[in-house]
Amino acid sequence: MTIGAADIDSSTVIDAVLHYDASIYDHLIIRLVRMPRVVSGMMVGASLAVAGGIMQGLTRNPLASPGILGVNAGAAFAVVLAVYLLGQVSLRAYMSYALLGAAVAGIIVYGLGSMGHGGMTPLKLTLAGAVFTAFVTSFTSALLISDQETLDQIRFWTAGSLAGRDWELVEFIAPILGGGMIGALVIARQITTISLGEDIARGLGQNTVLIRLIAACLVVFLAGGSVALAGPIAFVGLIAPHLARFVVGADYRWILPYSAALGALIITIGDTLARIIVKPEELPVGVMTALIGAPFFIYLARWKVR
Repeated sequence: MTIGAADIDSSTVIDAVLHYDASIYDHLIIRLVRMPRVVSGMMVGASLAVAGGIMQGLTRNPLASPGILGVNAGAAFAVVLAVYLLGQVSLRAYMSYALLGAAVAGIIVYGLGSMGHGGMTPLKLTLAGAVFTAFVTSFTSALLISDQETLDQIRFWTAGSLAGRDWELVEFIAPILGGGMIGALVIARQITTISLGEDIARGLGQNTVLIRLIAACLVVFLAGGSVALAGPIAFVGLIAPHLARFVVGADYRWILPYSAALGALIITIGDTLARIIVKPEELPVGVMTALIGAPFFIYLARWKVR
């Protein structure tokens, strides 16, 4: 919170948090601009990481994440389409469109990945996600290029940005993302069982159809809510669960909370770097996570997918 267009020393930040005085300009900047931005970033990072962990556990696909399997792209397309058709749309209104887009994207990608001989495989699911993402992203770009007003409204948002987030928006979206993360922790044991294999899970008495349905709804709320708040930020949902798994092993009762903490940390670091590199201007945080995540994705694609 010390870094921005104008730096503020750490003692002033601490004073603004503990002894807020609305008559002091720096205190206003900290409490009304930078704090909600940091909190928004932590919520988005944690939510995307937990969504990615759920997807990796249920599909047993090391490349599964909301960004790579098209969920983020579907949510973003739905928001852009709504702005294109309806004109000015508030960030609050983004939520319903993002959730709808995320749900439709998940259904389509899962359906495509399950087609053909042998049903769903990690490679088929990844390819289906890549194809769907490319297809939807091309339509999103076409809408933005064809309408300057739409482009002007959400240009920064489409690259993944935390700029301009306020406490009102945080309070609106926190119950959705918080509820999604709590729900994920509740079914973490079942996700661990399913990650060992469908037959093993059924043999242990798990209702795999119900668990998958609940998990899919949680992913839609977590990913869709995150996209509505900050735009389509890639790779956080891929990186954080793998780092968590490296630290705590294969138990999703531990993977999911560690993923949430690591996801929040990744977004916070990425947003800080985004404000430093081209200071006093700033880059979208989605650009920074892409720079970090792309090499990680290549590594996983080469060494983890069989």
